[in-house]
This record gives sequence, structure tokens and C-alpha cells, in this order.
Amino acid sequence: MAAAAAGDVFWLVFLGMAIQPLIRQKLLDAARVRTLERLEKNRGSRVVLLVHRQETMAFFGFPVLRFITMEDSEQVVRALRMTAPRMPIDLVLHTPGGMQLAALQIAHAMRHREGKVSVIVPHYAMSGGTLIALAADEILMDQHAVLGPIDPQINNLPAASIIQATSEKSKDEIDDQTLIWADVARKAMSQTELAVESILARRMPANKAKAVARSLTEGHWTHDYPITCDEAGALGLPVKSGVPKEVYELMSLFPQPVRHAAVEYIPRFYRPAVPAPQTARHK
Repeated sequence: MAAAAAGDVFWLVFLGMAIQPLIRQKLLDAARVRTLERLEKNRGSRVVLLVHRQETMAFFGFPVLRFITMEDSEQVVRALRMTAPRMPIDLVLHTPGGMQLAALQIAHAMRHREGKVSVIVPHYAMSGGTLIALAADEILMDQHAVLGPIDPQINNLPAASIIQATSEKSKDEIDDQTLIWADVARKAMSQTELAVESILARRMPANKAKAVARSLTEGHWTHDYPITCDEAGALGLPVKSGVPKEVYELMSLFPQPVRHAAVEYIPRFYRPAVPAPQTARHK
């Protein structure tokens, strides 16, 4: 009997551990919906989230790295299709980048909207995320948020660097595989520059759009270079500093699966202390 009871307790504990992540995820999803509804009401817009964090698989708890995929583009385009043509769109972007094809599909869908399109960047929107942001009528960035270059990567190597390396040697010194990579790199850089130029041409003169497209795609910076709000503005992008507070609340509802956080603090707002009024002293 004791062994059977112990076995029952074991299975109850096991089932509780298995179900707990599912319950936690459901509660998170409900909190996200409530915050989204509040943000939409305050902004008078349709709000779409494209947030890539390390998320935990519901059953086993393994962390999963995420980036822009074709599924993301399908979902975003579907959300835009379900929104009245002139209704404003707010796209909250938090991503390290991903597939250029998927990012381009989202950018083109946003570019052809009749209503105002805003991209909101609370922390970072790198690579493909920046490509999407370029299609917006305005980019709202946190004071410390960043965008990134859009230079193509071939086999995890910068296309510009592959071209540079092959240009410094004669063809006889370069193997066929590297020559093929260099050819693909040239095509990728040309295609990306033209795509960015066409996206920017809607809101800036053709020569300016070409110059900005070249700056972002030619490999002038490393691929992870942080383009600040001020730098983005200097390039001519329609950036504004300031993010709605609900967006920060939404980001807190996408927790990273870290058992022991490297950063800890008391999660409440601190305001300057009001000095106590001085009372007169009588001698």
C-alpha cells in the first residue's frame, strides 16, 4: 500500500510539473491580450507584435531561439489584410533579424497601406527588423533602442567581406566554391540595395533613397553595429524618440527562460523624494 501511495504521489507531482508551464503560458497570453487591447484603445490603431525572444517549449522547458520566418510574414500580412485600409497600424518590433524574403514581404505589405503605419522599437530591430522598419511612416524608438545594417550575409559571412577578399587575389588563387560565394554575394548586395531603395523612394527623393540604401547595405559597418536613434535620424529615417508605456508592459510579458537572472532589481517605479517642509524655529 505504501509503495502504491508513493507511486500515486510521484505521478501527481509529475503531472503538476508538466501542466504548470501550460497554465503559466495561458496566463501570459491572457495578460498580453489585455495589454494589447489597452494599447490599441489608447493609440486608436491595430497593434501587431513581432517579438523574438528566447521562449520555452511548453512541455519540456527547452529554450528556443527565434527570428523572422515565412510564418511571421504570413501572420503579419494576414493581420494587415484583416484591418480596414485606412486604419492606422502599429507594429511593435523586437527582433535580431531573420529571413530577408520574409522581412521584404512584410515591408511591401506595410508600404502599400493607405493608413498610417508606425513601427515601435522598444529595444532593438536589427537586420531584417530594420528592413521592415524602413517601410513605416514613422519609427518610434526608445532613447536607447537601436536599428542595424541590412548588408546580406552569405553562409554566415558578410557578402561585402567575401567580395573584398576575392578582389585581393587572382582567380587562380581562389577555389571554385569561394568564387561561387562571391558571385552570390554580389547579386545579394545588388538585390538588397535595390529593394531598400524602392521602399525608401516613397518618402524621400530618389538620390537620397539611393544613398541611404547604399549606406545600410554596402557593409560599411559590421552586421551587428547599433544604429542609434540619432544616427537613424541623421540618415534621413522618420524616427521619433518615445515609446508608449504599454509597449514596455508587453515586453515584460515575454520573459526569457533564465533560471537565475543576471540582472535583479525591485520592479517598481522610483520617483524623486519630496523634501520635507522646513519649519520655522523660535528662539
